[in-house]
Amino acid sequence: MKDILVNKRYRVDRRIGEGGFGLVYAGIDIETKEEVAIKLARIRDGPEALQYEADTYAELSGGVGIPRVFWFGPEGDFYVLVYELLGPSLEDLFNYCDRKFSLKTVLLIADQAIHRIKHIHNKGYLHCDIKPDNFLLGVGNKGNILYTIDFGLARNIDADEGHGIQDDRPLGGTARYASLNNHEGLEQSRSDDLESLGYVLLYFVCGSLPWQGLKTSTDKERTELIKQKKTNIIREDLCKELPEEFSTYITYVRTLRPAEKPDYTYLLGLFNKLFVAKGFQYDNIFDWTEKIFLELQSTTSAEN
Repeated sequence: MKDILVNKRYRVDRRIGEGGFGLVYAGIDIETKEEVAIKLARIRDGPEALQYEADTYAELSGGVGIPRVFWFGPEGDFYVLVYELLGPSLEDLFNYCDRKFSLKTVLLIADQAIHRIKHIHNKGYLHCDIKPDNFLLGVGNKGNILYTIDFGLARNIDADEGHGIQDDRPLGGTARYASLNNHEGLEQSRSDDLESLGYVLLYFVCGSLPWQGLKTSTDKERTELIKQKKTNIIREDLCKELPEEFSTYITYVRTLRPAEKPDYTYLLGLFNKLFVAKGFQYDNIFDWTEKIFLELQSTTSAEN
């Protein structure tokens, strides 16, 4: 794929990941010399998913933490989506920080993530695949901004019913973070995105989730076991030894009715009050910020 020119302007460089329905490459805009991300999906697989993702980005454009899209269209054997190049994902940073985030970092993530989900919902969409890999940091002077990506599974919200409008795409998502409704095969609503975020936050603050590492012979069996474990676990045990705000959050989002609009201000305030009570500062210093600083300091000292 290297050195392929897309739309006579965007040069494909190196592969950097795999998103829903396509491979993702870093590339260069040869006119502006700006780095971009280039997502490719084979034409023979159909344009629907990548077309829908491009359309969703267009509808969400202008919101904080939504990547800019530069071009979408066919090129050779592929449909191509060219968009703003971003930094590492929260999953990458979680691994970098030895698979455990401090409470402060988790609360900083929660604040931005709830704002992103609120914007997506207010624009009439559900994300339907909230997970650490789909939250990325910006680059340069946007390095502290959390971005939401990968809208291949996103759905429009039915204005009357509050759940996603059915189409010919299957229900999807990632079993580890899937809501209980998703496990049951039910149409998702705004509460399901927020429930998935709750599991992401617990994963970060605890280091793992109780339904990880289950041994089964097939993916179908594993998904069913995850569903059973997730359904039967007592919320107090799920959030054991954590501040009560985490249990309150999970309880709230699980009990929302499909047509009910979440109280995002309440959820933001829940974690904000905890943040202030712990004496933390909104200084955008995350765990990885401190680790990078200490590593640079150590390298400088060694060189001197």
